Amino acid sequence: MDQPSGFAFLIGPLDWIVFSAVLLITFLAIWYGNSLKSKLPQKDQHSVLELLLMGRRLTLPLFVATLVATWYGGIFGVTQLTYEKGIYNFLTQGVFWYITYLFFAFYLVKKIRKHQVFTLAEFAGEEFGPRAERLTAILNFLNLLPVAYVISLGLFLQALFGGDLFMNSLIGLSFVTAWSLWGGFRAVVFSDLVQFSVMIIAVVLIVVCSWIELGSPLIFQTSLPASHLSFSGGESLGTILIWGFIALSTLVDPNFYQRCLAADSEQTARRGILISTGVWVLFDLCTTVGALYARVAMPNANPQNAYLVHAMNITPPGVRGLILAGILAIILSTLDSYLFNAATCVSYDLFNNKINFRPWHHHLALIGVAILSLFISLQFSGNVVEVWQTLGGFSAACLLFPFMCSQVFPKRLSENSFIGAVLTGVFFMTVWGVFSLSQYVYGIDKFYAGLFGSSLVMIPALLFKKNHK
Repeated sequence: MDQPSGFAFLIGPLDWIVFSAVLLITFLAIWYGNSLKSKLPQKDQHSVLELLLMGRRLTLPLFVATLVATWYGGIFGVTQLTYEKGIYNFLTQGVFWYITYLFFAFYLVKKIRKHQVFTLAEFAGEEFGPRAERLTAILNFLNLLPVAYVISLGLFLQALFGGDLFMNSLIGLSFVTAWSLWGGFRAVVFSDLVQFSVMIIAVVLIVVCSWIELGSPLIFQTSLPASHLSFSGGESLGTILIWGFIALSTLVDPNFYQRCLAADSEQTARRGILISTGVWVLFDLCTTVGALYARVAMPNANPQNAYLVHAMNITPPGVRGLILAGILAIILSTLDSYLFNAATCVSYDLFNNKINFRPWHHHLALIGVAILSLFISLQFSGNVVEVWQTLGGFSAACLLFPFMCSQVFPKRLSENSFIGAVLTGVFFMTVWGVFSLSQYVYGIDKFYAGLFGSSLVMIPALLFKKNHK
């Protein structure tokens, strides 16, 4: 791909001081979080519960900070979508998700907290059986592979320093892997605490500086294509609904389950999601407006990094460094969570040896996931949105409905029915994609083929009245 436009010449000594200070504070927060382990009983300091769930000691402020920060690593994907499609982004990457968060808070949290498990796959194992646990873990792994965030980090470093996307991704990923190995989930949480604060400040400042420089958002009416001010963005209803189903994949997202299981109480988990939803609304409004300003200011820029270049052009010295740190925080806070949980899928769920599980099993898996994600990222040429639709699609299309129906209609699905529904969906979706059948069948996307396939097995199983253990 073409190298993004660099802007290092805009960054002065004050910016580097601010940028470096934020990174230093982040590392100090990780160190502080790890130092708190010394106050725990000796047997708890190196336990699986401590490694994977921070001993279920996640308080409300930490819960909100880590959940909000984790959910927004694809900053370049979101702003690229806004740059190209306008407020269509706010509908597909915002509104659909808010509805899902509220359902999760009011319906699923109570069910999740009844289970003393460590992962979503283990939850599925308790609901259905060991084979269902392994299958859920495989689809979770595909969803958790942090390819999109490796690309985002590479794009950020490339825009800052120039050079090759792969090498920038490699360098950035190496640092994230190092601190994830050092502190476990505790390191992820305490780094998120700093990154949460910086990322919110950064996106707000970009809007404020854009308003001062270019005028109020009223200029969008005359300076943007009409489609950019339409929630459809010129896309078909079918394409829009795909994003709605992808948003529903939150209901089977391991990061959400991990934080709910790590919370110190059911009340903390529920309140934390509700507070986080309010923060996400603010964040989405800021990134959408900021990316629209970028389109006005630079109508012919590279959509993948236009938001970042625009931010550097309209902010004063010192603020640039803070915004750079904020955008980096957005990426890092998601990358480390996805990397950590993908490693958990491999070491804890797939290689199911829970009795003899040791931290070094997780460390080896984490290094392997990092290497795999880096090389898979080469296949997507820097396109974050394509990664979301490809890897996230299997979880949303094939796992979501069978899993959620089992919660709404308890004991109606046997383990065989659950596995059959998921695998049939995967088969339909894969065949549809490999043979590009959408171009022959009314333009129907492979996502809907996956939903149809899982429904073929799931609906008859639900109609069958016999309850299962």
